Amino acid sequence: MERSSGRIAIRPAQPGDAAAIAAVYNAGIAGRGATFETREKSAADVGGWFEDPLPLLVAVDGEAGVVGWARATPYSTHDYYSGVAEASVYIDPAHRGRGTGSALMAALAAAAERAGIYKLIGKLFTGHEISRALVARHGFREVGTHLRHGRLDGEWRDVLLVELPLGDAAPGQGAG
Repeated sequence: MERSSGRIAIRPAQPGDAAAIAAVYNAGIAGRGATFETREKSAADVGGWFEDPLPLLVAVDGEAGVVGWARATPYSTHDYYSGVAEASVYIDPAHRGRGTGSALMAALAAAAERAGIYKLIGKLFTGHEISRALVARHGFREVGTHLRHGRLDGEWRDVLLVELPLGDAAPGQGAG
């Protein structure tokens, strides 16, 4: 699977992308707007992600290399939630606002459905309007807000829970 959006191509991540994925994630960690994570990731940390069979995609700019990534991770270890995954999308700050996040989100939803996922969820900081707009454009429904869900740098943060049913789990698609 390779999708192209202008100069950006979306493809499955490869182990050789681990350092670039870590760099993009580390920019997100430093920005303090998208994750509770505070410890930077190394290429070795990201290398462990390849053991998960769920989709891990990268956005590649022909000149700049990997400029973003998207990943579906298991929602729970319980078997009865095996079709639910949490979606994450991160874009290099220098490449934001160019449609890369949207291309990654669309590709991730399609890849997740092919992998047997029937629902993607997302957990967004309530003040992160760019992420909120992105998921809304892709059909995610706002489920509710977890108040004071965690602390980041000593401050309580609220988290908005969103969901996107896929395939026959999507409203109007299945037998019910």
